[in-house]
Amino acid sequence: MEKKNNVIEELNKKLDNLNFVMYKNHVLDLVELLGNRKALFFRNIWSGIAKGVGIGIGVTVITAILVIILHKIVTLNIPIIGEYIADIVDIVERTR
Repeated sequence: MEKKNNVIEELNKKLDNLNFVMYKNHVLDLVELLGNRKALFFRNIWSGIAKGVGIGIGVTVITAILVIILHKIVTLNIPIIGEYIADIVDIVERTR
């Protein structure tokens, strides 16, 4: 009988731990969201728009920084590298 009580206590501890982990990770909210297809659709639309805008801004900033760095390297007048980078900067400036 005592072995059965130990097994039951161990199962209760595991269930409590599982319940805590599910509560901590908001599993109930996720299940509710998956049940509502309209809310899931609009959430995914807004998420996609935000990701697209973020990627656009990020690529623009990184490209601008690279062009500035390349322009600074060209002004150092390094013979071989300077000419190559000057061509790249000219191509970028012409396409703007």
